[in-house]
Amino acid sequence: MSTVIHIEQISKSFIRNDREIVVLHNVNLEIESGSFVVLAGPSGCGKTTLLNIVAGLLPPDSGTVYYKGVPISGPRLEVGYLTQKDTLMPWRTVERNVEMPLEIRGIAASERRRRAAEFIRLVGLEGFEKLYPHELSGGMLRRASLARMLVTLPETLLMDEPFGALDAQLRLELQNELLSLWSRQRSSVLFVTHDLEEAIILGDRVVVLGTGGHIIADEPIALPRPRDAFHIRFRPEFTNLHRRLWDALMESRLQVQRQEVRL
Repeated sequence: MSTVIHIEQISKSFIRNDREIVVLHNVNLEIESGSFVVLAGPSGCGKTTLLNIVAGLLPPDSGTVYYKGVPISGPRLEVGYLTQKDTLMPWRTVERNVEMPLEIRGIAASERRRRAAEFIRLVGLEGFEKLYPHELSGGMLRRASLARMLVTLPETLLMDEPFGALDAQLRLELQNELLSLWSRQRSSVLFVTHDLEEAIILGDRVVVLGTGGHIIADEPIALPRPRDAFHIRFRPEFTNLHRRLWDALMESRLQVQRQEVRL
């Protein structure tokens, strides 16, 4: 496979109470085209910061991120980003929210409606097109946000703990929905989570980050596809993967705790 995202020697610091906090230090990572890569780790290990740099929303202090060999200097139309929080426009219906990225690109109204309807159906929101965000449940909001991200057919998806605020049943439903949609489009995915089960269920590869974005583990996930988010957890291979990655996650948490004590 060819490399779609190449992260080279990325460093990033922030100032807190007049002190420099190093969030990422000389991070290197490659994401292959069409792969589903999950970044896992505790809060404070730099997952979201790294994703924002890859999205072109945050400049690194040093180092470069390349997209298909070209340095990233800002957001790219080929890359979709689904954040932790819902960012639907409250004054727009589901249909109009999903249409918005197409409207920005100057797509004709009839084509916008056709494509929005297609993706609203794909995420299971058919019949709810005319509702406003305040009329939707948490799971429906996530589905609408997912449809809005996918409607432009992005080559690459960046997802920052998109299901973290949902209850366990809804999370499983949307994990299955995402797996189904990904199997159709085969976009490249960089997905951030702190949930190891979610990481193994979804990923071709799980990368566990420690302090400064240091890679503690980089584990291929050789579980068969297509996967069912509920039943895959009962395979013996899943248990073995979870044990190895759990040990790496515990090491990562200890690193982060030591850093917090020093601060």
